[in-house]
Amino acid sequence: MELIINHNRKTFDVLPENLEALMALEAPGRKKGIAVALNNRIIPISLWPGTLLQDQDSILIIAATQGG
Repeated sequence: MELIINHNRKTFDVLPENLEALMALEAPGRKKGIAVALNNRIIPISLWPGTLLQDQDSILIIAATQGG
């Protein structure tokens, strides 16, 4: 099974159950300063646990950085 994460295909034997589980793998310990879009729709952090993933979903993860 595959997800497209930040425009790169990533293969999983078993997809993470939900967006929260995926973010625990992709950005462990980080919740602040991260925006996530699933299939071009921003998903608020409060909805991550209930947002189920499907094969071929497209996820964009954006992390805030300091500087300017």
